[in-house]
Amino acid sequence: MSKTANKLKTASVLAFERNLDISDGFFSQMDSSNKDSQTKPVTIKEKSVRGTISNRLKNAITNDPAKLDAEIEKANLQRVDSAALDEDCDTLVATWSCKVLPFTGKPSVCNDQEYQQALQSTVKSYLDTQGVSELARRYAMNIANARWLWRNRVGAESIKVQVTCEIDGKRHEFCFDAKLLSLKNFDTDNSDIQKLATLIEQGLNDEAFVILYIKAFAKMGYGQEVYPSQELVLDTGKTKSKELYQINGKAGMHSQKIGNAIRTIDTWYPAYTDNGFPIAVEPYGAVTTLGTAFRQPKEKMDFYSLFDNWVLKGEAPAVDQQHYVMGVLIRGGVFGASGKE
Repeated sequence: MSKTANKLKTASVLAFERNLDISDGFFSQMDSSNKDSQTKPVTIKEKSVRGTISNRLKNAITNDPAKLDAEIEKANLQRVDSAALDEDCDTLVATWSCKVLPFTGKPSVCNDQEYQQALQSTVKSYLDTQGVSELARRYAMNIANARWLWRNRVGAESIKVQVTCEIDGKRHEFCFDAKLLSLKNFDTDNSDIQKLATLIEQGLNDEAFVILYIKAFAKMGYGQEVYPSQELVLDTGKTKSKELYQINGKAGMHSQKIGNAIRTIDTWYPAYTDNGFPIAVEPYGAVTTLGTAFRQPKEKMDFYSLFDNWVLKGEAPAVDQQHYVMGVLIRGGVFGASGKE
């Protein structure tokens, strides 16, 4: 290894733009039993409810029946947003789009040209030897299995996912039965998933301009509740305890939430064999709902450990971990090295 390579350090300013540019999701509704049914928006409604006290109380209260009765008498008043299908509609229609941008390994910002050359050389080597077919196949699987519907997927009787894309005047159309596709692994012999993956691969390889239009029909039941994204209430002075996301009066889902589902492709983290479920591609394998980082730096399986050894030292990780590292770069983010320890 050359002296120059030994002296190479991670750029202090380093950022990548995302290569899967995902729109917000838009919620509409229809009646599946009526072939002439027109879709109409799912709207957000406000509810005022008088709930009961059900949170864990202090022992001093729970051990004293009088104090407990006095506490229970208090009303738990709440103002919340809710979203539900109308009484004459049983199907949630969710639509969004995904633009697939070329992935070359060139950062959007880098303040060290020597490091950038080494980085791009590393990515080029990966693209030449492995290619993005495995990543594209997993992205395609997550589009087809409707993982991105989140809680709506769990409560649906059936889900049909339609994907359309037009390239050079040729229209590509796919239709998937999402409930038949696994959420736990990416083993499938579905030929349409492979064809969709090929389109995504073409976009990542800059062989075509690729924008996918995705529409899901989830049969939820007449009048049943549906689940748009929930807004983070930062203004503690607000009287509403739950706010749902809406776009021009129509219930919607954050693009970030859809994106998280599409990049839930990491079955290469150490605990996957025990856990049996994929996680989103994240630098530390973070799953906030479990409060766990599945890729610990002490195990040298986090993004930064693998990435730095690969770019700075030329030590390529196992092929599976190469897919993971490139998945993080496709995700995008700020990865510069701080001067402080």
